[in-house]
Amino acid sequence: MKRILLVRHGESEWNAIRRLQGQADIELSERGREQACALGPMVASFKPGLVMTSDLKRAVHTSALLGYPEATHEPLLREQNVGTWTGAEIAHLMADAPAAYAGWRAGTFAPENGEIWADFRARVAGALEKAFAAEAETVLMVCHGGVIRAALDGALGLAPARIIPVGPASLTILAFPKDEARLEVFNATSFAPVIDAPD
Repeated sequence: MKRILLVRHGESEWNAIRRLQGQADIELSERGREQACALGPMVASFKPGLVMTSDLKRAVHTSALLGYPEATHEPLLREQNVGTWTGAEIAHLMADAPAAYAGWRAGTFAPENGEIWADFRARVAGALEKAFAAEAETVLMVCHGGVIRAALDGALGLAPARIIPVGPASLTILAFPKDEARLEVFNATSFAPVIDAPD
Protein backbone atom coordinates (compact mmCIF):
# COMPACT_ATOMS: atom_id res chain seq x y z
CA MET A 1 0.00 0.00 0.00
CA LYS A 2 1.36 3.40 -0.97
CA ARG A 3 1.74 5.75 1.98
CA ILE A 4 2.79 9.39 1.73
CA LEU A 5 4.20 11.13 4.78
CA LEU A 6 3.80 14.90 4.60
CA VAL A 7 5.93 16.91 7.03
CA ARG A 8 5.68 20.67 7.39
CA HIS A 9 9.04 22.30 8.03
CA GLY A 10 9.88 23.45 11.54
CA GLU A 11 9.10 26.98 12.64
CA SER A 12 10.86 29.54 10.43
CA GLU A 13 12.12 32.95 11.45
CA TRP A 14 9.07 34.54 9.81
CA ASN A 15 6.66 32.00 11.31
CA ALA A 16 7.93 33.11 14.70
CA ILE A 17 6.82 36.71 14.05
CA ARG A 18 3.72 35.63 12.07
CA ARG A 19 4.85 37.07 8.77
CA LEU A 20 3.53 35.51 5.54
CA GLN A 21 6.42 33.99 3.59
CA GLY A 22 5.10 32.15 0.55
CA GLN A 23 8.16 31.33 -1.56
CA ALA A 24 10.54 33.68 0.26
CA ASP A 25 13.56 31.56 1.23
CA ILE A 26 13.51 31.97 5.00
CA GLU A 27 15.67 30.04 7.47
CA LEU A 28 14.43 27.93 10.37
CA SER A 29 14.36 29.56 13.79
CA GLU A 30 16.23 27.93 16.66
CA ARG A 31 12.89 26.59 17.90
CA GLY A 32 12.17 25.24 14.41
CA ARG A 33 15.44 23.31 14.41
CA GLU A 34 14.58 21.80 17.79
CA GLN A 35 11.12 20.85 16.53
CA ALA A 36 12.52 19.12 13.45
CA CYS A 37 15.02 17.12 15.50
CA ALA A 38 12.31 16.06 17.92
CA LEU A 39 10.06 14.81 15.08
CA GLY A 40 12.85 12.68 13.61
CA PRO A 41 12.19 9.43 15.52
CA MET A 42 8.46 9.50 14.68
CA VAL A 43 9.17 9.90 10.97
CA ALA A 44 11.96 7.29 11.00
CA SER A 45 9.58 4.71 12.47
CA PHE A 46 7.77 4.63 9.11
CA LYS A 47 11.01 3.81 7.25
CA PRO A 48 10.46 5.96 4.15
CA GLY A 49 12.01 4.47 1.02
CA LEU A 50 12.12 7.81 -0.81
CA VAL A 51 12.50 11.31 0.60
CA MET A 52 11.61 14.43 -1.38
CA THR A 53 11.86 17.98 -0.10
CA SER A 54 10.87 21.42 -1.25
CA ASP A 55 13.97 23.23 -2.42
CA LEU A 56 13.36 26.15 -0.03
CA LYS A 57 15.86 26.36 2.87
CA ARG A 58 13.37 25.81 5.68
CA ALA A 59 12.27 22.50 4.17
CA VAL A 60 15.75 21.36 3.08
CA HIS A 61 17.12 22.02 6.57
CA THR A 62 14.15 20.28 8.20
CA SER A 63 14.78 17.24 6.01
CA ALA A 64 18.42 17.15 7.07
CA LEU A 65 17.51 17.48 10.75
CA LEU A 66 15.02 14.64 10.38
CA GLY A 67 17.96 12.52 9.21
CA TYR A 68 17.62 12.82 5.43
CA PRO A 69 20.29 15.26 4.20
CA GLU A 70 20.38 13.60 0.76
CA ALA A 71 16.67 14.10 0.04
CA THR A 72 15.70 14.85 -3.55
CA HIS A 73 14.99 18.57 -4.04
CA GLU A 74 11.59 18.98 -5.69
CA PRO A 75 10.50 22.51 -6.74
CA LEU A 76 6.90 21.29 -7.16
CA LEU A 77 6.79 21.10 -3.35
CA ARG A 78 7.44 24.83 -2.88
CA GLU A 79 4.92 26.82 -0.85
CA GLN A 80 2.16 28.74 -2.61
CA ASN A 81 3.36 32.00 -4.13
CA VAL A 82 1.61 34.82 -2.26
CA GLY A 83 2.72 37.59 -4.62
CA THR A 84 2.57 41.08 -3.14
CA TRP A 85 1.65 39.64 0.26
CA THR A 86 5.13 38.13 0.65
CA GLY A 87 6.53 39.42 3.93
CA ALA A 88 3.22 40.90 5.11
CA GLU A 89 2.34 40.57 8.78
CA ILE A 90 -0.65 38.28 9.14
CA ALA A 91 -2.22 40.48 11.83
CA HIS A 92 -2.12 43.45 9.46
CA LEU A 93 -3.72 41.46 6.63
CA MET A 94 -6.48 40.26 8.94
CA ALA A 95 -7.12 43.83 10.14
CA ASP A 96 -6.77 45.70 6.85
CA ALA A 97 -8.17 43.14 4.37
CA PRO A 98 -10.15 40.58 6.36
CA ALA A 99 -12.34 39.43 3.46
CA ALA A 100 -9.37 39.03 1.14
CA TYR A 101 -7.35 37.16 3.77
CA ALA A 102 -10.29 34.85 4.55
CA GLY A 103 -10.74 34.27 0.82
CA TRP A 104 -7.07 33.42 0.42
CA ARG A 105 -7.27 30.93 3.31
CA ALA A 106 -10.36 29.40 1.66
CA GLY A 107 -8.67 29.14 -1.74
CA THR A 108 -11.00 31.61 -3.44
CA PHE A 109 -8.69 34.65 -3.62
CA ALA A 110 -5.12 35.25 -4.75
CA PRO A 111 -3.18 38.43 -3.95
CA GLU A 112 -1.67 40.38 -6.83
CA ASN A 113 0.98 38.28 -8.62
CA GLY A 114 0.05 35.37 -6.34
CA GLU A 115 -0.69 31.77 -7.27
CA ILE A 116 -4.32 30.81 -7.82
CA TRP A 117 -5.37 27.90 -5.59
CA ALA A 118 -6.40 25.64 -8.51
CA ASP A 119 -2.97 26.11 -10.11
CA PHE A 120 -1.23 25.49 -6.80
CA ARG A 121 -3.24 22.32 -6.17
CA ALA A 122 -2.39 21.09 -9.67
CA ARG A 123 1.31 21.73 -9.05
CA VAL A 124 1.21 19.77 -5.80
CA ALA A 125 -0.65 16.97 -7.62
CA GLY A 126 2.35 16.77 -9.95
CA ALA A 127 4.60 16.08 -6.96
CA LEU A 128 2.20 13.43 -5.68
CA GLU A 129 2.26 11.76 -9.11
CA LYS A 130 6.04 11.50 -8.84
CA ALA A 131 5.62 9.83 -5.45
CA PHE A 132 3.15 7.35 -6.92
CA ALA A 133 5.48 6.56 -9.80
CA ALA A 134 8.32 5.72 -7.39
CA GLU A 135 8.93 2.11 -6.37
CA ALA A 136 9.05 3.00 -2.67
CA GLU A 137 5.84 2.16 -0.82
CA THR A 138 6.45 4.89 1.75
CA VAL A 139 7.43 8.32 0.49
CA LEU A 140 8.35 11.23 2.75
CA MET A 141 7.69 14.75 1.47
CA VAL A 142 9.14 17.59 3.55
CA CYS A 143 7.26 20.67 2.49
CA HIS A 144 4.97 23.49 3.65
CA GLY A 145 1.60 23.99 5.28
CA GLY A 146 -0.06 25.14 2.07
CA VAL A 147 1.32 22.16 0.17
CA ILE A 148 -0.18 19.77 2.71
CA ARG A 149 -3.56 21.51 2.51
CA ALA A 150 -3.41 21.35 -1.30
CA ALA A 151 -2.57 17.63 -1.13
CA LEU A 152 -5.56 17.01 1.16
CA ASP A 153 -7.80 18.97 -1.19
CA GLY A 154 -6.58 17.06 -4.24
CA ALA A 155 -6.57 13.59 -2.67
CA LEU A 156 -9.63 13.82 -0.41
CA GLY A 157 -11.63 16.78 -1.71
CA LEU A 158 -11.11 18.47 1.65
CA ALA A 159 -11.44 22.16 0.77
CA PRO A 160 -8.85 24.50 2.34
CA ALA A 161 -11.57 26.41 4.20
CA ARG A 162 -12.24 23.21 6.17
CA ILE A 163 -8.63 22.60 7.23
CA ILE A 164 -6.87 24.40 10.06
CA PRO A 165 -3.37 25.69 9.33
CA VAL A 166 -0.86 22.85 9.48
CA GLY A 167 1.45 23.09 12.49
CA PRO A 168 5.23 23.42 12.23
CA ALA A 169 7.22 20.18 12.28
CA SER A 170 4.04 18.13 12.09
CA LEU A 171 3.31 14.84 10.35
CA THR A 172 0.29 14.17 8.14
CA ILE A 173 -0.15 10.77 6.47
CA LEU A 174 -2.14 9.88 3.37
CA ALA A 175 -2.57 6.20 2.56
CA PHE A 176 -3.88 4.72 -0.67
CA PRO A 177 -5.33 1.24 -0.20
CA LYS A 178 -6.75 0.12 -3.55
CA ASP A 179 -5.91 3.59 -4.96
CA GLU A 180 -8.47 5.29 -2.72
CA ALA A 181 -7.03 8.01 -0.51
CA ARG A 182 -7.62 8.03 3.21
CA LEU A 183 -6.29 10.31 5.92
CA GLU A 184 -4.44 8.29 8.55
CA VAL A 185 -2.77 11.07 10.54
CA PHE A 186 -3.11 14.86 10.60
CA ASN A 187 -0.94 17.46 12.33
CA ALA A 188 0.86 14.99 14.64
CA THR A 189 3.81 16.40 16.55
CA SER A 190 6.23 15.41 19.27
CA PHE A 191 4.88 18.33 21.32
CA ALA A 192 1.41 19.73 21.97
CA PRO A 193 -0.29 20.22 18.58
CA VAL A 194 -0.37 23.80 17.29
CA ILE A 195 -3.99 24.64 16.43
CA ASP A 196 -3.45 28.27 15.42
CA ALA A 197 -0.21 27.91 13.42
CA PRO A 198 0.80 30.82 11.19
CA ASP A 199 0.52 30.22 7.44
